[in-house]
Amino acid sequence: MLNPYEKFLGGRDAQEIIAETPARLGTLFTRLGPAGIEKSSAPGKWNAREIFTHLADCEITFAYRLRQTLAEDNHVIQPFDQEIWAATYAAYDAPSALAVFSSLRRWNLALIRNTKPEDRAKAVTHPERGTMTFQTIVETMAGHDVNHLLQLEAIASKAADA
Repeated sequence: MLNPYEKFLGGRDAQEIIAETPARLGTLFTRLGPAGIEKSSAPGKWNAREIFTHLADCEITFAYRLRQTLAEDNHVIQPFDQEIWAATYAAYDAPSALAVFSSLRRWNLALIRNTKPEDRAKAVTHPERGTMTFQTIVETMAGHDVNHLLQLEAIASKAADA
């Protein structure tokens, strides 16, 4: 499966989704408030702060992957174990994670919006998912966003009911 998050796109344009995500995260951050940011949807699941931190980490990773795909022929993406990365998440606060994510997302959008069709079609290999393209990475970003936005919405709704 090239993009395990494709099911979250619902036919929507990936660039539109990724452009909207920082504002949606900002709204959710405000809705969650200081108490809600430490809530999770279920025992053993990441809390909202950890999801914000994960999104910041992933945006760093996506930034590198996008640029390496453009810079290098036949680039091989380095996968990472998100649970190992998450072991450090207690060190991070949600406002910083949101700021990092939002800033990097603006930077990544500037790159994406200025790519040519041949750039978007450039091949890259993910060891676990096979050969994909620059555009597949963008679509993965969008689906990943939607997945975590849904999780944060669930946490915010649950926190509001508490």
